[in-house]
Amino acid sequence: MNLIQTWRWYGPNDPVTLQDIRQAGATGVVSALHQVPHGDEWPIQLIQERKATIEKEGLQWSVVESVPVHEAIKTRNEHAEFYLENYRKTLRNLAKCGIKTVCYNFMPVLDWTRTDLAWPLENGAKALYLDWTDLAVFDLKILGRKDGETFYRQEILSQVEARYAAMSKEKMEALTEIILMGVPTEGGVTLEELEESIGIYGKIGKQGLQQNLAYFLESIAGVCEEEGILMTIHPDDPPFPILGLPRIASSREDLEYIIQAVDRPFNGICFCTGSLGAGEHNDLPAILEAVGDRVYFAHLRNVKKDALGNFHESDHLDGDVDMYAVMERLVKLNQLRKSPIPFRPDHGHQMLDDLQKETNPGYSAIGRLKGLAELRGLEMGIAGGMSKG
Repeated sequence: MNLIQTWRWYGPNDPVTLQDIRQAGATGVVSALHQVPHGDEWPIQLIQERKATIEKEGLQWSVVESVPVHEAIKTRNEHAEFYLENYRKTLRNLAKCGIKTVCYNFMPVLDWTRTDLAWPLENGAKALYLDWTDLAVFDLKILGRKDGETFYRQEILSQVEARYAAMSKEKMEALTEIILMGVPTEGGVTLEELEESIGIYGKIGKQGLQQNLAYFLESIAGVCEEEGILMTIHPDDPPFPILGLPRIASSREDLEYIIQAVDRPFNGICFCTGSLGAGEHNDLPAILEAVGDRVYFAHLRNVKKDALGNFHESDHLDGDVDMYAVMERLVKLNQLRKSPIPFRPDHGHQMLDDLQKETNPGYSAIGRLKGLAELRGLEMGIAGGMSKG
């Protein structure tokens, strides 16, 4: 039994079409109703329409990524119960349509964070990149966060003044836009909203956010168990506190805590090699060994880090992540499952013809096609070797 090869699709407005996805060799689609405001119930009719659109092209809607967790739930404010009820209704509606694997994240305010969405590689392709000095410039000079210096290494802080002095107004505006950017098609946050949220989460802290996640999971547990839904939390990206915002899914210890806090089979992990791989503290094969029983979905991509921790997204088989060791463990896990584990090639370089096209950052077609082909071959080679052994 092979892993399910899937592909993220942002819906009818995605520059990459469902036909493109079929040509890439994927059989499953990872999608969401991005047009529905965060926190609103997803109507069955819209779910059915999206599912029908996908199936018409000979594909299957394998994973929902994501049903966003509203900030009211993450902060557990006075509106949390209203949004929790909407979340439960959405899960029931998805289950009625036969879609039962849901990916989500519990990152405060911002989703994945980068400082450059078109970092040039030596071969002319472009990658996503995080430069800690640029992030510190935004944090300390543009956002002006008090005590922000405590979050950066001295080697980074020593470069901030010169980097800021050399940065044009246009560069600063572009940097700000990138950092505040949300999920493609959904929009980001404003500086004012970010500042307000930093204050709120500063009071909540890591322990408080962990407790709020456990409360969220307990609140949806009944629906998930009744409907057979598997929830998969996406690790923090990158796996460090960003702009003073706490992170609770950044390490083996964090993921084990999440599983143990609500130790019920529906509570699972989306194993993202790129997010976890950006941290020197993470041994990915060891993490997969530790939490593999609860891995119900995987994002496979690679990163290369420099001495300062800056990183870019590299070729899927060429980076700091030992993708062979990860895939080997995934294949072994998959052999023990009744239903195969879906994975998708996460992100990809903007390359070849896509360099001339308008694409969603990280989600151009050709780079992901290349990644999927490499990962497919890696899986086939490993599985074939196991069967002969």
